Amino acid sequence: MKVLLFNGSPHKHGCTYTALAQVAGELEKAGIETQILQIGSGVFRGCTACYGCRKLGRCAFGEEDGLNEILAQCREADGFVFGSPVYYASANGTLISFMDRLFCAGSQALAHKPAAAIASARRAGTSATLDEIQKYFTINQMPVVSSTYWNMVHGGNGLAEEAAQDLEGMQTMRNLGKNMAWLLQCIAAGKAAGITPPEPDRGARTNFIR
Repeated sequence: MKVLLFNGSPHKHGCTYTALAQVAGELEKAGIETQILQIGSGVFRGCTACYGCRKLGRCAFGEEDGLNEILAQCREADGFVFGSPVYYASANGTLISFMDRLFCAGSQALAHKPAAAIASARRAGTSATLDEIQKYFTINQMPVVSSTYWNMVHGGNGLAEEAAQDLEGMQTMRNLGKNMAWLLQCIAAGKAAGITPPEPDRGARTNFIR
């Protein structure tokens, strides 16, 4: 099994990375492979709603910035963690542009796979950021992994050493990793017993202006 962790911070080894690394450590203890992908320092254009992905099976612009390569990795992965710093009580714009396109082009590669959101802030805005990221999961049939507190850490200006001093935050990240490992193991056991994801109803789309 493998979990991909996405670092939405432009600081490659800052607070968000420190939180993700705690989660990854617990997953690896459980025998689950992990990889942290650096997203926040990249350049990902926003989704243009061209829906070229519906015909191509990949993002029409994904060869330009590596998104399609990441999408291919998502098809092989079993779970995901998306981490972001808080900017004006919101997630990093680069991460959101990335997620817009990833979920539009690769919804089937992500569906029914567990996912978690992590937010890092100096002080406030974490719960709003978590809510923003988790909406991607809940529209795409993905189990949302929780912890013993909301998945947040605190540290100023991307300072990893400050995040590491947030003892409850680090504890929350470790427990998140344990919970994700447990859920992945449960899903694997279910598959071995012949239990498959449900087939959703399709076709009904209601517009509010007729």
